[in-house]
This record gives sequence, C-alpha cells and structure tokens, in this order.
Amino acid sequence: MGVNNAVQNWLSLRFRALLSGAKDGTPPWLDAVARGDEPGLYLPSDAPWVVHRDFGTLVGGIRALLMQALHPGPLSGVADHSRYQSDPLGRLAGTIRWLTVTTFGGAGSVAQEGNRVNRLHDRVSGTYTAGSGETRDYRAADADLLTWVHVAFMESFLVAHELYARAPIPAGDAPTGADNYINQWARSVEPLGLSEVPRSRAEMETFIDDQLARGELCVTTETLSIVSFLRTPPLPLAARPVYRLLFTAAVASIRPRFRQMLGLRSAPMWLIQPTTRTLLSVLRTAIGPESPIEDAARRRLERIGVL
Repeated sequence: MGVNNAVQNWLSLRFRALLSGAKDGTPPWLDAVARGDEPGLYLPSDAPWVVHRDFGTLVGGIRALLMQALHPGPLSGVADHSRYQSDPLGRLAGTIRWLTVTTFGGAGSVAQEGNRVNRLHDRVSGTYTAGSGETRDYRAADADLLTWVHVAFMESFLVAHELYARAPIPAGDAPTGADNYINQWARSVEPLGLSEVPRSRAEMETFIDDQLARGELCVTTETLSIVSFLRTPPLPLAARPVYRLLFTAAVASIRPRFRQMLGLRSAPMWLIQPTTRTLLSVLRTAIGPESPIEDAARRRLERIGVL
C-alpha cells in the first residue's frame, strides 16, 4: 500500500469514527443497510439518495440544528431529555443512523429504524413556553413538533446542497430537483406517523413563513445556549478548524431574519461559498470515494436484481 493510500485510509477511518462513534470507523448500522431482500424508499437515481450521499450534509446538519432551535417545543425536548452536552457525538451518531438507514436501507430496516425512533419519542414529554408566552404540554411524537423538525432538516439539507455541493438534484417528474427532493423525502417520515407534510418547495416555504407569522418561532435562553454550544462543541482538536468553517457556511445559508433572531452574523456568501465547496472537495479527496453505507446499499440492490 502506498503512502498516499495509507494516509487516505487513516483519514477515512478517523472521519467515519467521529461521525459513527465506532473506533474502527465501521458504522454500527452498516448491517441494517446491507441486509434484506427488498428495496427501500429510495434508489440511487432518486433525489434524497443524491443529496444525502454528498458532503453538503455536513453543513446541512449544523444548519438544521440551528433551525430547530428556533422552535421552543422541540428545543425543550432536546434540553430536557437529550445528552447533547455530555455526549454530543453520541447524539449525532443517533441522528446519522436514522438518516442513513432511512435513505439507503431496505424496507424492513427502514421500518425497524422508524420503530426505534418512535420508542425514543414515547419517552420524551414535558412542558414548554411558546412564543406567545403560553405554557404548553408536549410529547416528542406530537405532529406539529415532528413536522417542524422534519422541515428544518429537509430545508437545511436542500439549501446546503444547492449552495455547497456540485451534483445536480434529479427532478424526476417534478418541476425542479428541489421539488422532487421535498416530495420524495416526505416518505421518510411516514414511519414516524407523519403524512401531512410539505410536498414542494412552495409548500415548505409557506409552512416556515406560517410558523414565523404565528409566533411559533422565538428565541429563549435555551436557544442561546444551544447556539453557543454549536459554535464550539467539544470536538477533537484536529477537527475544530474544519468545523468552524462548516459552522460559518451553515450560518451564511440561513435566512437573514433567522440569523438575526439567533444572534448570528454572516460572512459574505461570495467568500463562503467557494471556500466551502473547496473544503468539501478536499475532504472527499482526502477521505476517498468509498462510502461503506452507500456501497452496502448498492450491493443489496444488485443482489436482489434492482440494479
């Protein structure tokens, strides 16, 4: 093995270990993607597969957490029941597991992953203070809260991909690739009990605007605490410079009104966009083109004759 390959393999292992929490770099949910004799929700030609295989998700994930923090309902669930401060990488791995299994796994694994998330949600409940000042009871499985979490993730991955990734999003039968992504990704939350969610970019934007107009989105002390944590999470020293740029790219991609609410300032997009694209390209080159999760999904689809 050449020196370059050895370095690339080492970087790949460290990168995947950081995201998955597995010391050997093998995601614990790899088997869930590989097993089964049926296709899942998506194929390699579908928009969610194209978006979620790309490194733009590194920016999208940070952006999604910032957007989620604008709604005090889901935020209270995170603050009251999550281990994000004591084990942020563990919580990150749980989120990545749901995203990857739902995107790349077979139907049986997708159903099992949905059941796992539903069981976690069943244990999360409490009260929160809405933007109106009203005290409300909540359960993590409440449709309105789950829909905001879904939209925050969906919009963030889409915007991050459009700004910082290079692969075009397939439009399929939809007017645009963005509309196709939103419509197709809506299927991902059906196992969580959600069926009434945005199906186009226009519907997604209307939903976000409506949440803001109704006062559902606001900033609390918990919001500011989350933002502070996301600025400087306890990452390994070597990962911190990269994370700072990813965080800056996430902030730059957020609507100015929401940035203002979160107390964040944006670097100019003319500088951030090419810099972030270059960083993501360098990361891809350094780590290598192999993706254990995607490779396992493709082998499953080849084995059952879908590819």
